[in-house]
Order: sequence, then structure tokens, then C-alpha cells
Amino acid sequence: MTTLDRARCRLKAHPLALDAALAAGVLVCMVVGSFVGPRGDHVVSWGVRRPDLLSTLLMVLGAAALVLRRRAPRAVLAATGTMSVVEFVTGDPRAPVAMSAVVALFTVAAATDRLTALRLGLATMTVLTGAAMLAGPMPWYAQENLAIFAWTGMAAAGGDAVRSRRAFVHAIRERAERAERTREEEARRRVAEERLRIARDLHDVVAHHIALVNVQAGVAAHVMDKRPDQAKEALGHVRAASRSALDELRATVGLLRQSGDPEAPTEPAPGLDRLDELVGTFRNAGLHVEVARADHGTTLPAAVDLAAYRVIQEALTNVHKHAGTRAKAEVSVVRVGPHIEITVLDDGAGRTAGTQPGGGGHGLLGMRERVTALVGTLTTGPRYGGGFRVHAILPVETRTRAPGDPV
Repeated sequence: MTTLDRARCRLKAHPLALDAALAAGVLVCMVVGSFVGPRGDHVVSWGVRRPDLLSTLLMVLGAAALVLRRRAPRAVLAATGTMSVVEFVTGDPRAPVAMSAVVALFTVAAATDRLTALRLGLATMTVLTGAAMLAGPMPWYAQENLAIFAWTGMAAAGGDAVRSRRAFVHAIRERAERAERTREEEARRRVAEERLRIARDLHDVVAHHIALVNVQAGVAAHVMDKRPDQAKEALGHVRAASRSALDELRATVGLLRQSGDPEAPTEPAPGLDRLDELVGTFRNAGLHVEVARADHGTTLPAAVDLAAYRVIQEALTNVHKHAGTRAKAEVSVVRVGPHIEITVLDDGAGRTAGTQPGGGGHGLLGMRERVTALVGTLTTGPRYGGGFRVHAILPVETRTRAPGDPV
């Protein structure tokens, strides 16, 4: 976060302080403007005008009212407008008390709807301009009177423009958040449906064939001594049922693999002790991978070790699949205090436009679930200048997430 962003956050967190600073600035401008006036052939002279006590008091009160402009914008507009009218009637020479009314009108237009801003803007413009033209020592067509009309009109228009922009930005953010929630819900729904389908298939395979094996094994055990030929036949049925079960299980598990996945990275691995072997399989497939490790001497629990290995495996698989063999990948494993940090980067050299890792499957979601189950964090996203980044932080000591714990 930059210094400017931090300053904006502080100002948003303390709106009253911001309004007090604005009121002080407006007061300074009004006081300085009260000492400026035309003389001769449009020559501006400083210090030749001195506001009277009432004008000075009205300027102070008008600026003080602006401190409450967010809490009661209409009341502040009414108060500053009344002070401006009083100053127009009594001030000689005039002091720019109307500046506080202009700021208040801007606030009202920015905080209310367009119709209300139009009505209050026209009313304020008419009252202030009419009072300036009809009262006071100056003729009605003086430039100072016409300036009141212009400033009030610009304040109303500017406030309405700010309100419209805020509404537009809010609508864009809300639409983006709604789209993100929809994508996450759709991904979770698809994962749940896929799990249910696989669980149903596995249940059918295991329930049918294991029950058949159990029955035939019982028959074989019963007739083994008296009728060995029938026992041999029953054992043949057991063998056929088990072979069929293995074939169907292999076919069901094979559905979990995505087309184009390298064969070697899909093999089970116990942990980071086989990282060099895993990276070697990708190098043999043509992918340029560099590894940097700073976790020597760290003994990880089995669950964390396996999760770290699977994160690297899935990330490199996505690089190989989406970025191609022309891409370069970097893998780093670093021990940072009580955590182990896994980072996988690629330069996206072979990625086609519009593709991102995991866009059509559940690889990233699976990684996130695995890391979250260990009370870790996973961040993924495109890199500036091209490529993709996967960063996982895992605890060195395992602590599974209990139901109800924040994610």
C-alpha cells in the first residue's frame, strides 16, 4: 500500500477531521478574499478593504457549520445560505460568506438524489442571486452578483457529477463481487456433483464385486475338503470378480485425470523428499524448471509434507498444460518462522491469449481445499508482465481446521 493510499484510508476513517480541515481552508479563503477588491481600472489591490465585525462573524460561523456538512447537509445548507443572505444585505464592502454556501450546496448535491439536488440547487441559486442583486450597494448587473449565480450552479452540477460517479463505481464493484460469488458457487457445485457421481460409481463397483467375492470365497471354504472341483470353480469366480472390480475401479479413477496430464506427475508421492524426482519428470517432458530451497533441516509432518508436494505437482502440471514447454517455471521452498512457504512461478511464454491455469477444471480449487484443511493460505493469480503465480503458506506443525473456524 502506497503512502497516498494509507493517507486516503486515514481520511476515510476520520471524516470529521477531514471536514474540519476543509472548513479551516474555506475560512482562510474567505478571510483572504475579504481583503481583495477592485480599484480603478480593474486593478486588484490587497489590504485596502477591511470587513466589519458582522462579516467576520458570519465567515467564522459559515466555516464552522461546514464541519457538520456530512451529518446534516440540508441543515448546513440552510444555515450557510441564511448567513450569505444576511451578509449580502448588511455587508459593505461584502465578504465572500457565500463560499460556505457553495460548499454546502456541493455536499447536498453529492449526498442526495438528482431530483433533490436539482430542486435545492435552483432554490439556493435563486435566493442567493436574487438577494445579491436586490440588496447591497452594488448595481444588480455587477460581476460579483453574476458570480454568485455561476458558482452556485457549478456547485450543484459538480456535486451531482460526484454522486453519479460514486454510484457508477459502486455498481461496478457490486457486479464484480456478484460475478465472483457466482463463479465460486458454480465451481463448488460442480465439484460436489462430481464427487457425488464418483462416490456413487465407486459404491456400485465395490458393493457388487466385493459382495460377490465374499459369497464365492465362502462357498470355496465350505466345499474345499469334500468337493475340490466346486471349490476350484468358486475360486475362479472370485478371481474373475476381483479382476472386473479392478478394471472398473481403474476406469473410474481414470476419469479424474485430465486429458494431456503428464503420466509421471500423477504418481503418488510422500513428500518434498521426492521433489527432485518430480521436477525431473517435468524436465524430461521438455519444461524448464528451476528449484530453490531454503528449508534444510526442517522436518515436516506427513500431512504438510504431502500437501506441499501436491501443490507443487498441480502447479507445475498447470504450467505444462497451459503455458507449454516453452515456458520457464521457478519453484521455491522456504522456511519462514513457523511456516513453510511454497511458490511456483512461470513466465507464460507459451500461453495462448485468454487462458489461465485451472480455468476449465478443479485443480486450483483442489489445492485450496488441501491447504485450507491444514489451516494454511493459498493465493493464485496472474503475474504482472505475464505468467502465473501460486503461493502457499503451510504451518510446520499440523493443526486441522475445526468446524466453524474462519477460513
